[in-house]
Amino acid sequence: MNESAHESTDVVSILTDDHREMLELLSRAETTLDADDRRDLTDAAIAEVMRHAVAEEMFVYPEMEKHLPGGTEAVEHDKEEHDEIVQVMKQLEGADAASAEFTSLVKKLEDLLRHHADDEESEQFPALRTHLGHDRLVEVGTKVQAAKKLAPTRPHPSAPHSELFHKTVGPGIGMVDRLRDALTGRRTD
Repeated sequence: MNESAHESTDVVSILTDDHREMLELLSRAETTLDADDRRDLTDAAIAEVMRHAVAEEMFVYPEMEKHLPGGTEAVEHDKEEHDEIVQVMKQLEGADAASAEFTSLVKKLEDLLRHHADDEESEQFPALRTHLGHDRLVEVGTKVQAAKKLAPTRPHPSAPHSELFHKTVGPGIGMVDRLRDALTGRRTD
């Protein structure tokens, strides 16, 4: 296996790429003049944020709690940030994409995501690389990729941020979300 193939399945590389993609979609949503494009770009970002967050909570956070010094506290902090992000995404679902409120919420979501990504990339991801071997990072990356395929694509503010919930109930919620997305023509990629 060549190095780029290793990197593509390393959980840190996967999550870092997710951050870039989400922030790029939101940046494009902020700058487009077309309200339909703004909605499509924002919906795609929301779907990616949900898939990313659920996969983190299922497979990355347990690794952090088990292997990183201060991991439990870092996970609690991250879950609080996920709550804030989900609340803003829920507000975006009901907002008119042509309104100033929508643009303001997109900017708020982008700011929250940028802060969250910066925390993870500057502190947590290097710690994961230090405390987990390459093979374990690849193994977790494979699990994260699989989880993202089944995860919800819409914000569910009352859903708990727990590994058990995501592994048992999450795939059903994800299936309903993907069906709703298909029926409404909502962009999720």
